[in-house]
Amino acid sequence: MSRTPHGARPARVRGHRWLAGVGCALVMCAGASAAQADGSHHSGQGDELRPGNLLLSTSVYSPADITPGVTQLPPGCTGTACTPAIADGTYPFVFNNDTVDGSFGVTSRIFLDELSPWGQVFDRIAVPAHEMVTSFSSKSEMALNLSTDGRDVTFMGYQAPVAALDVSNSNTPGVVDPTNPVTGTDYRVVADLGSDGWFHSFTRTNAYSGNNGRAAILNNAANVIYTAGNAGNGSNPQPNGVILGAGAQILSRSFAPESSQAPGDPTPVGSFNVTQLGYKADKIGKDTNFRGLTVYNNVVYYTKGSGGNGVNTVYFVDTTGTACPTGVGVPQPGAQLPTSPIAYDPAQLQAKGVYPYNMCVLKGFPTILAKNATNGFPFGIWFANPTTLYVADEGDGDNTFSSTSGIYTNAAAQTTAGLQKWVFDPVAGQWNLAYTLQSGLNLGQPYTVRGYPTGTNAVTGLPWSPATDGLRNITGQVNRDGTATIYAITSTVSGSGDQGADPNKLVAVTDHLAATSAGNESFRTVHSARSGEVLRGVSFTPGFDRDR
Repeated sequence: MSRTPHGARPARVRGHRWLAGVGCALVMCAGASAAQADGSHHSGQGDELRPGNLLLSTSVYSPADITPGVTQLPPGCTGTACTPAIADGTYPFVFNNDTVDGSFGVTSRIFLDELSPWGQVFDRIAVPAHEMVTSFSSKSEMALNLSTDGRDVTFMGYQAPVAALDVSNSNTPGVVDPTNPVTGTDYRVVADLGSDGWFHSFTRTNAYSGNNGRAAILNNAANVIYTAGNAGNGSNPQPNGVILGAGAQILSRSFAPESSQAPGDPTPVGSFNVTQLGYKADKIGKDTNFRGLTVYNNVVYYTKGSGGNGVNTVYFVDTTGTACPTGVGVPQPGAQLPTSPIAYDPAQLQAKGVYPYNMCVLKGFPTILAKNATNGFPFGIWFANPTTLYVADEGDGDNTFSSTSGIYTNAAAQTTAGLQKWVFDPVAGQWNLAYTLQSGLNLGQPYTVRGYPTGTNAVTGLPWSPATDGLRNITGQVNRDGTATIYAITSTVSGSGDQGADPNKLVAVTDHLAATSAGNESFRTVHSARSGEVLRGVSFTPGFDRDR
């Protein structure tokens, strides 16, 4: 097999306690996971991934060197911009520093776990730390997406050291915002893992300066990558590079070593502005604070579910220029995937952002401004077929807790959080919400994790124990019996200083595609993070036909 295309530096590290193709009982796998997270790995030989399995992106916390009262946050600060740390680097107490440093984060290693659809773990692939790391508590990172031909899986991170502070809000080397309180510079990186088990490429970008890249999809035919994320961590007016580097981006995949890559300015592939819906313009570049990403029938779709600007909803890139003259529509027949950046007017960047705009709200989905807090919080998206779309809603993150009932009351009361099923009405030409699946998620109900603190966090005054708040990244497969099984990563609420650092879960539910109202569907837990671990993205192994 070809392991080193075009000079790429292949890398594969496998855990020695899991034998290729050999299963293990769940309790044994949990023990193996703990051993591997402690560094028990050795180099593999690029073993092929097994068709039909799942891939799960995870991260394991690496202790940061922090001295309370001495370490100044954020790193590189000067004078009154500095705040002393209030906690050392011990997990999870370290994330109480988020209460004094709004940019606080700690980088950590990335692992890809290969497991069966019912949760039996076979293997752990370690992403080489010198190529890429993640920010441990950054809950929107490390989505896994299959490429357009299904033979690769891609995800995003940073080229930065392990246990570095505040990298998720650092500038990129080519786009420096002098008003960003985080002074460091770190490239954002897209990793590409093939079905042969090798990492084929790591591609640098200057996009997402001041914030994080979240998802990536490789278009194999054009050798370009579509990415989703956010940019900016400074004040207005934002530099041109920050505005250019937000939202929907397109990159040329590079097979060169990272050390020899010198990416230029960010290259947006899509742009949206609330003025398309008749609203007054808000903060330039923040209407495209995208989280979820998918490609279906030659159309690139995005979701926005966070921030106070823009609209929290589902979008698509209109390559025809005819789908939505008023900012709302559906993709046109014959639409083609974009293969080059959007042609924009540089003279309009500060006034209108990346203009003219070429993105639309998918008709039927919300068009109400996010600041009105009525839209829900869309994250992952998955098409089961041309008329059935599942959208994950991660919940609003409100950790209001009742000591009387022992639950996070706001999380438990949410009606949009969970898995939304949308059905296309061809007569009306729009998508309609059929129902939202929540059964089995136990929204707002605290759960315990072995080795994780119980009781109350003295800093926040709330319980350490997390509870499910909704769902983030998802994938699925269509089954022969007319059902679809959807796999999802849970979001959490808790009394932690940063809820993104909570141990969370991989869950699954099976839904009848023809159903128009919820039945007895219920989520089951497929895999749970242990203390000091987080789960982020899920996909099937590359090379596997999900529609079976």
